Amino acid sequence: MTNLPEPARPTAQSHLRASDTDRERVVKVLAEALTDGRLTVDEHAERLDAVYGAKTMGELEPITYDLAVSPQGHPQQPQHPQQSHAGNGPVVDPTGANSNVDQMVAIFGGVERKGRWRVRRKSRAVTIFGGAELDMTEATFDAPVVEIEVFAMLGGIDVTVPDGVVVRNECGSILGGVSASGGDTTPPPGAPVVVLKGLTILGGVDVHPPKRRRKWH
Repeated sequence: MTNLPEPARPTAQSHLRASDTDRERVVKVLAEALTDGRLTVDEHAERLDAVYGAKTMGELEPITYDLAVSPQGHPQQPQHPQQSHAGNGPVVDPTGANSNVDQMVAIFGGVERKGRWRVRRKSRAVTIFGGAELDMTEATFDAPVVEIEVFAMLGGIDVTVPDGVVVRNECGSILGGVSASGGDTTPPPGAPVVVLKGLTILGGVDVHPPKRRRKWH
């Protein structure tokens, strides 16, 4: 990896096989570092790939060597509890993650993801004279950072993200537009990040928090 310092020397744990729990601890440290601005999106993605490819503790140790670790050499866990659907917060659960790309294609038609579904680390939404609706309000995120590649030509993509999710727009537009915003609450440390990439041509992408019901007095 290009953005990692080398540890000074192997530790007593370096030869041990890494468990899913070990990888999860590293994933949480990377998520906090991204939220704090200590890692860029690209750096985080590179290190996250290394986490899931690591077989031993020695391969995991360099990934957080320049980030916060405990005196025992293990990544510190975030100080906040993981959010749950019961608390109306986003859920990150890497235990069910895989490398599959979620393909959503709507040509002269529509496609949707709603309810309890998994937002994969990478998704692709294509609309041509069609529409796509992605409601992440009750979804479970495969990783702290998920990437959605969009292509909207004479079509539209509507994405609803729960409060506490960070949205980053890296899309381009040709006679189209992208509107991207997260929830109205301050994201907690380690909050999920949704990164938008792709292109709109005479089309649009709208990313927004859940719509609020107007209160009548």
